[in-house]
Amino acid sequence: MTTVFVVDDEREMVDLIALGLKKRGFQMVPFTNGPEALAAIASRDVDVIITDLNMKGMSGLEVCQKIALDRPDIPVLVLTAFGSFETAVGAIRAGAYDFVTKPVEIEALAIAVRRAAEHRALRGELKRLNEVVANTRGRGDLIGASPAMQLVYQLIDQVSLTDATVLITGESGTGKEVVAREIHNRSKRSAG
Repeated sequence: MTTVFVVDDEREMVDLIALGLKKRGFQMVPFTNGPEALAAIASRDVDVIITDLNMKGMSGLEVCQKIALDRPDIPVLVLTAFGSFETAVGAIRAGAYDFVTKPVEIEALAIAVRRAAEHRALRGELKRLNEVVANTRGRGDLIGASPAMQLVYQLIDQVSLTDATVLITGESGTGKEVVAREIHNRSKRSAG
């Protein structure tokens, strides 16, 4: 279930949004000021944050900026009664994922929250896949982590340290030229 923090200094607005989104399957956590929400991020898992732009004390822009610095993985939706282009650009520059004008249509807000949550999930998956790729041992055009490839890497390491001539055999298309290039690139001869 998608966990959503909603931050607005007007309790009625917080309750209205929380109730509307809860009916649409979201787990809602309400806050009436930015500092409370920011403190809760450290101890609770959150998928999306909705914040009003104009609040007493810490503004929605300040909330966006703080989240963008501390937790850039959490998308922030900004609500405001001021739907000007400049306001939208300011919110996006402050780190907001999207911009929703008041009066809030709950169904439109639910769609924006789903999109933001999906965006966060995709970014998380991309990060995970990038880590997998980074941890997959590979050199040059060679990639792979299977036992057979581990043996190929060991042989390349051993052979590239010698001045011996190497004969690489195998069927067509198995990567003989790629292995030869890697041996050469790792050898003393590659420097000239």
